[in-house]
Amino acid sequence: MADKRDYYEVLGVSKNADEAELKKAYRRLAMKHHPDRNEGDDKAEEKFKEAKEAHDILSDPQKRAAYDQFGHAGVETSAGGGAGGAGFGDIFDSVFGDIFGGGGWWTWW
Repeated sequence: MADKRDYYEVLGVSKNADEAELKKAYRRLAMKHHPDRNEGDDKAEEKFKEAKEAHDILSDPQKRAAYDQFGHAGVETSAGGGAGGAGFGDIFDSVFGDIFGGGGWWTWW
């Protein structure tokens, strides 16, 4: 994982910022760094994407709680249990597949 800046730092808000503060900070950055306003400026586009990602995480109460507790690891989609991680069925199949024929745990059910 590339080094990511703290989402609160990206938006320029405190950790106890409310939804209105998050929205205001995001809109300010989005207007400043929007690719349509900065055509051909790769750094502006990266800052725009970084601000969008920060806002997407911090504006969702569940994602924000995970981020506050675990940092970037709590909201990465490639982390186990997140989107893309192994689910219960995958684990069950790998552990008990041989016993029950390996056709999926639901086949013997």
